[in-house]
Amino acid sequence: MTAHIALLRAVNLGSHNKVGMADLRACLEQQGFVGVRTLLQSGNVVLGGGRLRGAALERRLEETARGALGLDTPFIVRTREEWDALVAANPFPREAADDPGHLLLFCLKDAPPADAESHVQAAVKGRERVRVDGRQAYIVYPDGVGESKLTVTVLERWLGSRGTGRNWNTVLKLQALAAAG
Repeated sequence: MTAHIALLRAVNLGSHNKVGMADLRACLEQQGFVGVRTLLQSGNVVLGGGRLRGAALERRLEETARGALGLDTPFIVRTREEWDALVAANPFPREAADDPGHLLLFCLKDAPPADAESHVQAAVKGRERVRVDGRQAYIVYPDGVGESKLTVTVLERWLGSRGTGRNWNTVLKLQALAAAG
C-alpha cells in the first residue's frame, strides 16, 4: 500500500478554513483511507489506501472535505516515494542543517512553466533564494517568511499553480511519519 502525504492549503489561519485534525482524520477514515495521521494543526495528513493517485486523489480529498466538513481548500498530494525524492533533491542542504525554520518547501498542484524560476527570482525584493524543481520550489527566507515580499500570492502567480509551503522541520517530520507506516 502506498503512503501519501497530503497538504491542505491555508487551513486554521486565524478564523479562515477552520478544521479540527480529529474531524479530518475521522472524515478520511470514513472514506476508506487507512493509517490516517495528522501533524500539527496546519493541515498535514499522511494516509494510505485507495487506488487513486495524483490529481484524481487530490480531487477526491477536496470533495470529501467539502462535503463532510464544509472545508473548501486545495489538497496537494505526494506519494511517500515522491516525498523522499524531493527531500533528497533539496538544493539548500546547508540551510536545511543550519536554519531549517527559514527553508520552505513550496509544493504545487501542477508543474510550472520552464521559465518560472527566472520570473520568481526577478520578483525577489530581499535576500530570498529560490530553486524550482518539478512540482515544487525550495525557498530560503533568511530574514523570515513574515517579513518577505515573496508571498504565496506572488509565488502562485509566477509559478502558474496553486501551492502551499512547509518549513523544512515539518517536511522532515512528515517524511518520518510516512516512513513509520
